Amino acid sequence: QVQLVESGGGLVQAGGSLRLSCAASGRTFSSAAMGWFRQAPGKEREFVARISSWTGSSLYYADSVKGRFTISRDNAKKTVYLQMNSLKPEDTAVYYCAADLVYSGSDYFAQSRYDYWGQGTQVTVSS
Repeated sequence: QVQLVESGGGLVQAGGSLRLSCAASGRTFSSAAMGWFRQAPGKEREFVARISSWTGSSLYYADSVKGRFTISRDNAKKTVYLQMNSLKPEDTAVYYCAADLVYSGSDYFAQSRYDYWGQGTQVTVSS
């Protein structure tokens, strides 16, 4: 079992920055690929970023955040981060972290690829 707890959300002006954290429990964190998703009001949950397991050498981003957001991980702290810069009002959403432990065959950007989810943290960007 893996439990994920997000933190770091809040209210920020457009152009500002936030860093989200996702703390994981369990001994399998290093072997899990981790992802960030977001869900804006009235919209479907969408993929934001993914980092591969162990060294985190493979990174993936949605086109909408590429060049502005950076995903990283610290296995010693069992934590994955999402550094968000140059925030825009359209980045407003609840942000969720997720763990991919068991290969399911789904694409890396699909929700079904991920086995465990956090409760989410609200990010609001004012114009």
